[in-house]
Amino acid sequence: MSQIFDYIPHPHAEKRKETGPPKVAAAVAQIHGPGLVGRVNAKVGLKVTVIVGTMWCAYLFTLLALVSAPSAFKTGDSIIIVAWIAQTFLQLVLLPIIIVGQNVQAVAADARAQATYDDAAAVLEEAKQIQAHLEAQDAVIEKILAGVTTRET
Repeated sequence: MSQIFDYIPHPHAEKRKETGPPKVAAAVAQIHGPGLVGRVNAKVGLKVTVIVGTMWCAYLFTLLALVSAPSAFKTGDSIIIVAWIAQTFLQLVLLPIIIVGQNVQAVAADARAQATYDDAAAVLEEAKQIQAHLEAQDAVIEKILAGVTTRET
């Protein structure tokens, strides 16, 4: 190691090596707690979200909502028709569609986060290479200086 500069790695670099990128399990524990009840709640919530968050579920909910449509329209009452549209059709159909959209966005966000993490890891490795290069240059400079110093005396 050069006498000119002492490299001290940032503590986060070692921590990052040990932990790796953030994982879903850490977020689950943070939201629901680390215990058995928290894990069960997370698994149930995830399973329901996976099932409800499909277009097949949206199609099923559309059919379910349409079962009551004739009764609502037969009344001729605009309040009942608007209530059916807002409370039955839109809520049942839009719920799974919104979850599908969120799932698509989550996959894209995960990909971006992983790419950012990989980029940061690559930049760190490049910085280490730069540090090694500078250290090698320091050693050569020290030799040149030693040679110049001995010639002057």
